[in-house]
Amino acid sequence: MKLRTTLLAATIIAAPALVPAAAMAQPVTGPYVSLGLGYNIMGSRKVKSISTPYGDFASGARTLFHNGFTGEASVGYGFGNGFRVELEGDYFHNQAAKVDGNGAQAVVSGTEQKYGFMANALYDFDVGVPYVYPYVGAGVGYQWLQWRNAGVTGARFNGTPGAFAYQAIAGLAFPIPAAPGLSATVEYRYMRTMGSDNYRATVGATPVTMKVGDEGNNMLMVGLRYELFPPAPPAPAAAPAPTPVAAPAPAPARTYLVFFNWDKANLTPRAQQIVSEAAKASQTTKVTRLNVNGYTDTSGAPAYNMKLSLRRAHNVAAQLVADGVSKNDIVIKGYGETHLLVPTGPNVREPQNRRVEIILH
Repeated sequence: MKLRTTLLAATIIAAPALVPAAAMAQPVTGPYVSLGLGYNIMGSRKVKSISTPYGDFASGARTLFHNGFTGEASVGYGFGNGFRVELEGDYFHNQAAKVDGNGAQAVVSGTEQKYGFMANALYDFDVGVPYVYPYVGAGVGYQWLQWRNAGVTGARFNGTPGAFAYQAIAGLAFPIPAAPGLSATVEYRYMRTMGSDNYRATVGATPVTMKVGDEGNNMLMVGLRYELFPPAPPAPAAAPAPTPVAAPAPAPARTYLVFFNWDKANLTPRAQQIVSEAAKASQTTKVTRLNVNGYTDTSGAPAYNMKLSLRRAHNVAAQLVADGVSKNDIVIKGYGETHLLVPTGPNVREPQNRRVEIILH
């Protein structure tokens, strides 16, 4: 097995093992689009045989290509936990350089242009640096490998055979704070096609078919990724309305605290009990509004914590509605790691800060 193929297999095998080692994933939530452009270093292709009406001839020659360029466009979906999937369309362009065989070389012209689609699965990591998020991935798909007049004068080969392909991806994403949802990306990719392909030419009046083997492509790319529906920043707290001097003091608000496990947004049985108590209280007393405010502790990235606090608040609100509270009476907010119940420093897992407050007014 070639070295590049070995490295590709090792990357695919190692990717799941890296997931537990990551502190927490920087989630892409919902649909996104991406674009990338880069430099393609294309490997040589072995000439396996040459066929004519007079017989087939084995060959040990190799076709070599100049480095070229590549581009890709993708649409994808992030699941909010670091995992995402995407469908990619791609294009490659490389000039033919020479044929090398039996100690002799011949300069050739023409091009190979590839295009096709790949289905990729990726995982994003949070390494504790706010504006750098590594990711790895792998993909499978199909590519068309088109030769245009590749060869020497009198023997120009053409054709557009197709082949299955697979690839490995490793990159870095750099979120752009001024544009929520937008990230710059830098990545390395290795793609390999599978099987053999046939290209045809007419030498004089004689039809000739050349059979060539698979190929590898090393790509260095830069690009942009945009999350279509990034979470909105928290709304600023409204200033309390002044209390009229002659008005009686309002009844004190009743608050219920619902706690969560670390990095979780699902309700525990005890949390469901507390939500049920709050729902019953709202129906037996005069309540005009329910505030459902979500919070996290300080472990993890602030942007991730903001999304997590909103997920917790939405889950509690959904349980309140299931327990009989009108959806129109509920106001949902997420505050991330701000307004700590127990003051701590950064990156501290404090259980009492992982909470949702239900406030009955």
